[in-house]
Amino acid sequence: MAAVVFDIETSGFLPESFDKTQIDYLMKGAEKEENEEKREQMRTELIKQLNLWPLTAQIVAIALLNVESGNGISLYCADEETENEKKEGNNTFLYISGDERRVLEKFWEYIVKFDDFVTFNGRSFDCPFVMMRSAMLGIKPTRDLMAGTRYSMTHHVDLLEELTYHGVTRKFNLDFYCKSFGIESPKSHGITGYDINDYFRGKRYTEIAEYCMGDVVATAQLYRKWKELLHGIR
Repeated sequence: MAAVVFDIETSGFLPESFDKTQIDYLMKGAEKEENEEKREQMRTELIKQLNLWPLTAQIVAIALLNVESGNGISLYCADEETENEKKEGNNTFLYISGDERRVLEKFWEYIVKFDDFVTFNGRSFDCPFVMMRSAMLGIKPTRDLMAGTRYSMTHHVDLLEELTYHGVTRKFNLDFYCKSFGIESPKSHGITGYDINDYFRGKRYTEIAEYCMGDVVATAQLYRKWKELLHGIR
């Protein structure tokens, strides 16, 4: 079976979603700062970082792309459940919206159809995030995205690991790798991962879904370059 590329977008919960003990725990790094102005800056920065962890954020989009066919599906959070199809050349992209539970349930239905999956920094971020958010919502994963080790991942190609030779060289972001390999970067369309919190709170759901799809399209192109030029050399 063909490989599938997937990528997630996340949005941190608002500070008021947590009780006082949780806020104290999250902000304890800032409270050690004696300077009031710097302390407030640290608090602001910590709030911005809430989207990095599954206990303080939710998944707002997951895009998946069949490497062989070029067809994709973007699952995203929105106020209503919808399904829309979009054609781009010979490829079909399906956009399905709903709440986070629906997004994750659809993800697990889809990914089990593939033997192998491809990510960019997935072992450190996307995979554990999806596993944890699913468990927290009472959804049992259909496969173990964390199987294997960093150096021997079962059925998983993490391009960031492969392109840095498992941490031997410096890590760059997807945008930098794309530009270096002559691939159009999804970041060139005016939105980056740093904008997701604001976009989600502003109910710009379809833009998030399209951005996430752009990420997997670019990642698939990078994967093809890696597979053709760097993989399997003896």
